[in-house]
Amino acid sequence: MHKWIMSGVFFAACALAIVLMFTLPGKEEVAEEAKPTMPEVAMDAGQAEALVKTNCITCHGDQLQGGVGPALANIGSKDDVEKIYSTIVKGKGGMPSFKDKLKDEEIANIAMWLAEKK
Repeated sequence: MHKWIMSGVFFAACALAIVLMFTLPGKEEVAEEAKPTMPEVAMDAGQAEALVKTNCITCHGDQLQGGVGPALANIGSKDDVEKIYSTIVKGKGGMPSFKDKLKDEEIANIAMWLAEKK
């Protein structure tokens, strides 16, 4: 009797595993869902520079030369605006997320301003 119960549990677990394998999203789908969407804004360089001075220079330096965080002086030649936006929104490594500190439009403005740094 004990063998029948154990084999029933085993087959139920296998059936559940097969169902989950075909219904759970894949890595690509999860990564696409986690990617934030950048809003359309007109870049305001003055506002972006002021926001960077207020929020970023303590880690990235007053000339974006780096310090605690990496240098951002030439970030536009390495990363595109979408990647910069995503990094600011979600954070990365020791960098905190700014999604609760800044508006989406402000983050997009900073990302566009930094993307021009080549």
